[in-house]
Amino acid sequence: MKRFSFLVLFLISTLSFAQPNAPIARWSAAKANAWYAKEPFLVGSNYIPANAINELEMFQAESFDPATIDKELAMAQSIGMNTMRVFLHDLLWQDAAGFTKRLDQFLSICAKHKIRPMLVLFDSCWDPLPKLGKQHEPTPGIHNSGWVQSPGAEALSDVSQYPRLEAYVKGVVGAFKNDSRILAWDIWNEPDNGNDNSYGQNHTIKTELPKARKIAIVTRLLPHVFQWARAAGATQPLTSGVWIYRSPEDWQNASKWSPMEKVQFENSDIITFHQYSKPADLEKVIPALASFGRPVICTEYMARGVDSKFQTHLPIAKKAKVGMINWGFVAGKTQTFLPWDSWQKPYVNGREPSIWFHEVFKQDGTPVDAAEVAAIRQATGK
Repeated sequence: MKRFSFLVLFLISTLSFAQPNAPIARWSAAKANAWYAKEPFLVGSNYIPANAINELEMFQAESFDPATIDKELAMAQSIGMNTMRVFLHDLLWQDAAGFTKRLDQFLSICAKHKIRPMLVLFDSCWDPLPKLGKQHEPTPGIHNSGWVQSPGAEALSDVSQYPRLEAYVKGVVGAFKNDSRILAWDIWNEPDNGNDNSYGQNHTIKTELPKARKIAIVTRLLPHVFQWARAAGATQPLTSGVWIYRSPEDWQNASKWSPMEKVQFENSDIITFHQYSKPADLEKVIPALASFGRPVICTEYMARGVDSKFQTHLPIAKKAKVGMINWGFVAGKTQTFLPWDSWQKPYVNGREPSIWFHEVFKQDGTPVDAAEVAAIRQATGK
């Protein structure tokens, strides 16, 4: 009997998911451009406080640290940053009232420092097995050893959990749908990332879902997540950024897009992208994406080891009014000053790379490179 009941519930949830209500249209290009015309040149970082290893540790009641956030965002304000990209997590909604209160407090700290964050609802990167509670300590010598996916592999592959995911999206967006402190909602970070070299097919850990299966699931789910956020009444723009580099000609040719990229482009109010590459590539990709006739923001860049830098990229972007949000702000438990390939070649015994990969500031508050901070100030007019 129990098996039969579970089967019925599974079929009902599958059918209801497969037949959504009439879709709510995305913003027109005119509305998106009118919104963006009122915004300054957007400059900021992907932000997590130095004493948090991941999204859960940042926002759980036991580890939420307003004092550290206030101190670090004051540093951001001092160099002219006016936005931050901040990751949330579906598991936090199990304490909906508490999480809403802490997120409201975080937004108040942001507003105090004249920063309007872009909030990320879901993320396909790094550890696919997230758990609430105390998070483990950083694995020595490895980049982002504790960041967790949202939703995790179990929830992603279990359609009976989708109502919980829907409740999270509608709950958090609905709670802040008219909040002018929020710049935008990033629906899903790198949705087709298989984490090949960390938890996926090229690594010994292999706790990731099979890559093709994961991409197929998220490709099917992502349009619904956009709809959940719209149904919740979001007055801020929605987006999901493309991240796999293509030639400008490919971006302008819809037949070259992957099924996931088609979903992202066709559902996003504003166009966002990631660009860990040399300045010449940025100069080419900006006009290609701008040709869609919508605002363009780069939501990840700046990795010194691959020639993606503040001094070179900010002037290019400012000329085109393309917002720029780099990865990393204050070095800490994420250890993203280490390069991606530290998963294959860990920096053991306290060894550091000769060139820090990400981050603007060291933990003591000094800049990684004073010339970079000067470049950020020049770009923001601070």
